[in-house]
Amino acid sequence: MRREFIICDVFARQRFEGNQLAVFPDAAGLSDDEMQSLAQEVHFSETTFILSDKPNERGWPVRIFTPAREVPFAGHPTLGTAFVIWNRFLGRKPEEVKLDLKVGVVPVAVEEKGERLVMTQVPPVFGSAVEPEAAARVLGLTSSDIDNRFPVQEVSTGLAFVIVPVKTLAAMQSIKVNLAEYYRLFDRMEAKAVLAFAPETVDPQCRLHVRVFCDYYDVPEDPATGSANGCLCAWLVRHRYLGTSEFAIQTEQGVEMKRPSLLYLHGEEPGGEIRVRVGGRVVVAGQGQFEV
Repeated sequence: MRREFIICDVFARQRFEGNQLAVFPDAAGLSDDEMQSLAQEVHFSETTFILSDKPNERGWPVRIFTPAREVPFAGHPTLGTAFVIWNRFLGRKPEEVKLDLKVGVVPVAVEEKGERLVMTQVPPVFGSAVEPEAAARVLGLTSSDIDNRFPVQEVSTGLAFVIVPVKTLAAMQSIKVNLAEYYRLFDRMEAKAVLAFAPETVDPQCRLHVRVFCDYYDVPEDPATGSANGCLCAWLVRHRYLGTSEFAIQTEQGVEMKRPSLLYLHGEEPGGEIRVRVGGRVVVAGQGQFEV
């Protein structure tokens, strides 16, 4: 049986930038093993499967797989899949698409006639702090490269990441992950990946420079990570890194991978509850079929 897939570039200004995503719009009847095999064959950082051509009472049922395993939530797959649903099944009309994911219901707003999609992530959970020296060893940096005015901390908005504030762009560009230290750290934590960021950027439109490393998911470095940037957004609010509890900024990611990405982050804390929205542009790059 043939199964169609659509390739989207998410958080991209144009095709062949941002993070690649394969979406299977007609995945009803596929087994867990078949979905995992297709994700491994595509070997993008994530592949998604739309399980029905109609929403259930919660939203559109969707599953997300990395090449190695299923994950309950991921950012660029959420936006890319919402775009495919909006474009293919909904006639490009509604201003919101709700996805029913393993992590729960995630609403995605369609803004500027589809030029930007923005997801509201689930409320953040802040985990344990990590010694700056341990984070530095994972990233192949020295402890003096870490901005010790702020904590290195585990944060989750559906998928946990360790957030590491780095002082300079030069240090960010010199990162070389030490896999032995990586697995030593993450063996004892819920988080299995790390986001490092710095306040110096390549693109003057952007406020922060970001890199994300997730070998545990068979993705050594990710060019654009909505889930991790959501965790970063929550971290920025909690620790007032930008000097305020409410902001709307752009971050850059994927520069070192030659897949430049642009992510929109909106954070706020009304009534003491942190709210996180992450968005960007989705561009359709191609399509094809697999024999399953």
